Amino acid sequence: MDMPVPAPSADRHGASEDRGRPASELLEDLIQAFPGESVSVGELIDRLDSRAHGMLLLVLALPMCVPNVPGISTIFGVLMLAPALQMVFGSRRLLVPKPVRDWQVDCSALRRTFNLAIPSLKRVEYLIRPRWSRLTRFPVTIVVGLQTLLMALVLILPIPFANWPPGMTVAMTSLALLQRDGLLMLLTIPAAIASVASVYLGTRVGLAVIDNAIQWISGLLT
Repeated sequence: MDMPVPAPSADRHGASEDRGRPASELLEDLIQAFPGESVSVGELIDRLDSRAHGMLLLVLALPMCVPNVPGISTIFGVLMLAPALQMVFGSRRLLVPKPVRDWQVDCSALRRTFNLAIPSLKRVEYLIRPRWSRLTRFPVTIVVGLQTLLMALVLILPIPFANWPPGMTVAMTSLALLQRDGLLMLLTIPAAIASVASVYLGTRVGLAVIDNAIQWISGLLT
């Protein structure tokens, strides 16, 4: 019986030339590829699909790592579900429903995010290199997909200021997949745990503040 193809492997129709290229160079290519005001999710996926799940996850995670439009974390969290599930099931080709493919993304926001991220990526890329590559291939990618799925669900939740930790975790995961860095992949585990813990604690603190505010207002009115 044939085994499923590893999820992050490059597609045979042209991604081989991108394998091993730094993520910052791929982002610079994307800035040139979408010069218009907006791009559909379908166009973005078609452009990135041949470059593996790692690149798509990086594009979706980076806007979570910088100040951005409120509510965008929910949209991008939903979009992360697709590559996360594809990794869980060991599928290479990324398929999303047509209504989702028709969603429009602001190109200026993407370009701004990429331009902010590229200098930081260039500073750390020399630390990321192929090692322990088995940890970035199937069947380990099943666990990676489940972890990414959890981070996507956290991003979907309407929790203020909770997008940065899971966004950074997914960005680390994508870089590990792109560069076949198993050590970096291992580091995403404590990052994911910290993301869930920070969101949990942030939610508890937020609810406590709201409860105290309600009690204070009630005291003033009585």
